[in-house]
Amino acid sequence: MDFYGHVNNARYLEFLEEARWEAYESHINSDFFKKNLISFVVVNININYRMPATMGQNIGVETSVKKIGNKSITLSQNVILKEAGKTAADADVTFVLTDKSGKPIVITEELKDMFV
Repeated sequence: MDFYGHVNNARYLEFLEEARWEAYESHINSDFFKKNLISFVVVNININYRMPATMGQNIGVETSVKKIGNKSITLSQNVILKEAGKTAADADVTFVLTDKSGKPIVITEELKDMFV
C-alpha cells in the first residue's frame, strides 16, 4: 500500500506477471519450450492506472492475446475490481521468445497455435 492506502503501482506489475504465468502454465506446452530451450522475455509494458485498488478489495486479472507478430507477442491484460466490476488498470505487455543464446526467434505457425 502507498501513503494514500492504495495498492502500490509496482504491485500491479506483479499481479500482471502472476496472471501471465498462470495462463502460460494452463495453456502452453511447457515441455516443448523446455526441450527447445525457448524462453519468454518481456520487452515492453504499457500500463494505464484507471482507479485505485485498496485494502480488502478482491481483484482479478483478465489476459488475452492482442497481437502476434513475426518475433513478438502482445498480450492485453486488465486488472478488475471484482465487486465493482470496474477496471483498476489495463496494460499491453509485449514479449519475445528467445533461443538458448538469448536471441529472439521467429514465431512459427506451431508457436502461434499455442497462443490462440
